Amino acid sequence: MNDGGWTFLSNYGHVLVALSMNPDARMRDIADMVGITERAVQQIVRELVNQGYVTKDKEGRRNRYHIAHHAHLRHTLEAGVSLGEFVALVRRPVDRARLPRPASLIEVPECPQL
Repeated sequence: MNDGGWTFLSNYGHVLVALSMNPDARMRDIADMVGITERAVQQIVRELVNQGYVTKDKEGRRNRYHIAHHAHLRHTLEAGVSLGEFVALVRRPVDRARLPRPASLIEVPECPQL
């Protein structure tokens, strides 16, 4: 975690992103990635499955998790965003060359004098 002690995503968001990155991960692995207890991950995954945001398939002794990409975020401010869009945004590598530059770094051409 950063020095400020908070992040923009909740543990639910972190678990969702971690599952999208590694659908075969064990709860212990997800807990290590997110920085919470294995028990907390189990509770979050159970709620995500119960609400239909994640499906779980049993493959031998392991579980495989699938994100319901068509489902939408819950809060009214983000309800227009699907889980698929959210996960793609968070996982997408940042192309720093395409990010807007701060105004102080943008060269403004001189206006011709009249």
